[in-house]
Amino acid sequence: MTLPLDGVRVLELGNYIAAPTAGRMLADFGAEVIKVERPGAGDELRNWRLYAGTTSMLFHTINRNKKSIVLDLRTEQGRKDVVDLAAECDILLENFRPGTLEKWGITSEVLTEANPDLIVTRISAFGQTGPMSDRPGFAAVAEAYGGFRNLVGDPDRPPVRVGVSIGDSIAGLYAAFGSVMALFQRQVRRQAGSASLAAGERTIDVALNESSLSMMESLIPDYLAYGVERERTGGRMEGIAPSNAYPCNDGHAIIIAGNGDAIFHRYMDTIDRPDLAADPDLATNAGRWRRRDELDSAISDWTGLHSRAEALAILDKAGVPSGPIYTAADIVADEQYASRNMIQRFTVDAGGDEPAEVGFVGVVPVIGEQSIPIRSVGPELGEHTREVLASLLGRTDEEQDD
Repeated sequence: MTLPLDGVRVLELGNYIAAPTAGRMLADFGAEVIKVERPGAGDELRNWRLYAGTTSMLFHTINRNKKSIVLDLRTEQGRKDVVDLAAECDILLENFRPGTLEKWGITSEVLTEANPDLIVTRISAFGQTGPMSDRPGFAAVAEAYGGFRNLVGDPDRPPVRVGVSIGDSIAGLYAAFGSVMALFQRQVRRQAGSASLAAGERTIDVALNESSLSMMESLIPDYLAYGVERERTGGRMEGIAPSNAYPCNDGHAIIIAGNGDAIFHRYMDTIDRPDLAADPDLATNAGRWRRRDELDSAISDWTGLHSRAEALAILDKAGVPSGPIYTAADIVADEQYASRNMIQRFTVDAGGDEPAEVGFVGVVPVIGEQSIPIRSVGPELGEHTREVLASLLGRTDEEQDD
């Protein structure tokens, strides 16, 4: 199939997770993404969670469908090559500390002179402007500033972090969306015969802390309108009940989300508590939230009488939303994911004597009925340097060897 971003070329200067996640999304849907890596070690992600072999599965996951070239941005030639490559691209992605590109002489003016239509998508801890713009920061810090960290965990314990770099990934999503949005606007202007996008319109400024904040639903208006300070609620969701994880008698726990008004009545009848179903104080969510401890206790009493499979079968028959808490092993064996091509297998170096077949999560969102096939699971360091410099900059092998 023809992919939506076929013909779009992206120059990725990012390390770690945020900008490379944006690059991955663009590459997944057909863009040619040229990833610039430093000589020697390349992107540090190559060694993160490296349990065996030479390249981590994390790098393979986030840098799939890309090309890798090696350039030394500490040298004049490396910086010149970046500008020359930007002249041949539609989008430049970067997640350096603000001011780094400018320090290297790769300013907005230089990039505009090289390519007046270039979209520059920049990801940083706190954005390119404001009193904190020059501060460094990883997603862990940005999630805390964005209010995200304060709501994760149990109310009687310090805040915890979710098990993935969610702040980086959310920022990457926004960066990809912003890049495509600018591409669309650029195309609309061209079709209308209007002037090209100004530099400010072509600059997408993604801050990690703002990306986390934007996911906080009504946190800010609830505070300003009602004086409500949201608190950690463990497995619950503030103001919504009953919805939690409940233990079964086989050591597993299940998620049950029976918080809809109509669902709640069926739910309580299903767990043999018609008295709760008929209680007028529990007819609305506000009343159920006030009595959440009582409801969770009643539900846990019921789930504790059943195995996970038994409880889920009963709830499913009654039309009560519920599900298991999957591990990686559960996901790999799941028929639903398999039917939509969401686990795609490739042969890669996993540190053994022979390459191993490893499954990778497919492309989201689905176009059609199944996930788009992944074309490759991440390049070797500098694998495409000669190809890219020759095809885009006309550099001969002799010139590249100098």
